[in-house]
Amino acid sequence: MVSSIQTRLDGQPELRKVKHICCIGAGYVGGPSGAVIANKNPKVRVTIVDLNAERIQAWNSDHLPVYEPGLNELVKTARDGVPGVREPNLFFSTQVDKAIAAADLIFVGVNTPTKTQGVGAGKASDLGWLEAATRRIAKAAEHDTIVVEKSTVPCRTAASLREILQANAKPGVNFEVLSNPEFLAEGTAIKNLLQPDRILIGCLQTEQGWAAARELSEIYASWVPREKLITMNLWSSELTKLAANAMLAQRISSINAFSAICEATGANINEVSYACGLDSRIGPKMLQASVGFGGSCFKKDVLNLVYIAESLNLPEVAAYWENVVSVNEYQKSRFTKRIINALHGNLSLKKITVLGFAYKKDTGDTRESTAITVVNNLIAENAQISIYDPKVTESQIMKDLAEQNSPEALKKAVTVHTNPYEACADAHAVEELPGRLDWTRIASSMQRPMYVFDGRNIIDAAKLEKLGVRVETIGVASSWRFDANLAK
Repeated sequence: MVSSIQTRLDGQPELRKVKHICCIGAGYVGGPSGAVIANKNPKVRVTIVDLNAERIQAWNSDHLPVYEPGLNELVKTARDGVPGVREPNLFFSTQVDKAIAAADLIFVGVNTPTKTQGVGAGKASDLGWLEAATRRIAKAAEHDTIVVEKSTVPCRTAASLREILQANAKPGVNFEVLSNPEFLAEGTAIKNLLQPDRILIGCLQTEQGWAAARELSEIYASWVPREKLITMNLWSSELTKLAANAMLAQRISSINAFSAICEATGANINEVSYACGLDSRIGPKMLQASVGFGGSCFKKDVLNLVYIAESLNLPEVAAYWENVVSVNEYQKSRFTKRIINALHGNLSLKKITVLGFAYKKDTGDTRESTAITVVNNLIAENAQISIYDPKVTESQIMKDLAEQNSPEALKKAVTVHTNPYEACADAHAVEELPGRLDWTRIASSMQRPMYVFDGRNIIDAAKLEKLGVRVETIGVASSWRFDANLAK
């Protein structure tokens, strides 16, 4: 039975307070999470460790390796301290063993990507880094330590971690394993951390398990209301992370499936999603049509769920969730075909400008970005691609595209710009970027006829059409070419 941790542990004896926290993994999870925990617990020393020295150096500079609105201020306050107000209590280091030895509680936030080879390739999670981190903890820990899964993992992974820890621990050192999955959306991660919907803490249903859960809860209770600290068993907590991402991905694929019908019939996906979202049983979140979902979580976690279902001999369940990913891939392909069809079935040597390469706004993360697929498809059509994204470096863009294209092909087809107006000059078509742009200026420099393909449904189509731009929007039939007789 799920409960608030405070309710479940009333009457238990007073426990030791956590004074030293180690976060293994200085990426999109460990960095922001550690920064918020350090800010809200000024008396707790938080050390974020990583084997990547370049990344740690960036965390110790004014140019953080992760961009999130509000993150800079949080890191600076806790890392550098405030004279006369608080001492520094956030540290970034490559001295992993030293940080482990000093820690009372360790968050493990290493990457768990999809396997690329072997059993389960393409679907199952690769837990190699997680196991390596666990073995290092077992060998370096000097006293009883709480180990907290932050990484997204298959259900019952904690059992494997417990076995590794117990088999490799120093004499007299005991471990308790908790599951504390993150529910962060890039671009709003700091808001998600400061004002979470809920904090899940999964533990073994034993006195030691509940005691460890209570110690972790005290860290969060410094800013999170007690009623949002939810405890459950380890396996439920692990599975909830996969289930939540799968259901969110399902909503996106569902509304995108309807967007294809809207374009063909004259219905408007914005109106359909708005009306559906008013139903209290459905709600408005994740009902915005787009080219598809990207990022490091949704596809990976849904495919992991597919692999779990297959492993449990549940083929119908596996097929159901696999279709969520299939619709997402279909949406990307459909968007590319729409560009090709609008430009008379031929993109050869035509300039297509892509404004925005990250998978969503307010982040520089390009993992599984729909832009990668779209650009690869356009390169295959012999188009000339100009790319602008204020948060993504040229080296990262070229690295992502190099997975499917030779260096010679990229040099010939792709140009990365630092100015959106230069990127749009002489373009036959533009794919839109979130943000305010001077479309009068852009339209004056484009080839005729002018096309804008809005892959995120964020622009004012009517305004652009007044400038003579032909606008293609996801889930909305093109007014400049749709046969009005279909509505009769």
